[in-house]
Amino acid sequence: MSAQTQPPLGDMMTQTVPMVRTLNLEFTEVGAERAVVVLPDQGAFHNHVGGPHAGAMFTLAESASGAVVLAAFGEQLSRAVPLAVRAEIGYRKLAKGPVTATAELGRAAADVVAELDAGERPEFPVRVSIAREDGAVTGEMTIVWTLRPNA
Repeated sequence: MSAQTQPPLGDMMTQTVPMVRTLNLEFTEVGAERAVVVLPDQGAFHNHVGGPHAGAMFTLAESASGAVVLAAFGEQLSRAVPLAVRAEIGYRKLAKGPVTATAELGRAAADVVAELDAGERPEFPVRVSIAREDGAVTGEMTIVWTLRPNA
C-alpha cells in the first residue's frame, strides 16, 4: 500500500514520526478500536537470522498501538497528551518477510475519557499481535498508555 492510499491518520504519522518513515511502515487500517500496520521486508532491517530485527518489530507494534490511541482519543488532544507508560513484548516464532501488527484497544474509550473527565490520569492497555504473511503469530506486545492531562 502506498502512502497515497494510507488512512489519513497513517499519513499524519508517516509525516510526523521519524521512525515510521525510517522503517517505511504502511498503515493499512486505522480506527478507534483497531489499527493494522505493515513492516515491509527490508534487508537493511534484518537480524542475524534473516528476519526483521527485534527492534524493528517493537517499533512496528508500538506504532500500531499509537495509531489506535490517536484514533480513539484524538478529540482529547487539546486537554491531554497520550504517552506510552510501559511495554512488554514476547517474540514467539521466527519472522520472515513482511510482518503485520494488529493493535486493539484494551478498554472502552468512553471509560478512559470518563476517568479523564473525573480529573484522573487514566491508563489503558493496547494489545498487539505481530504476524507473518502465512498468519503465524511471531510476536505479541502489550503497551500500557496514559492520557496525561495538560497543565
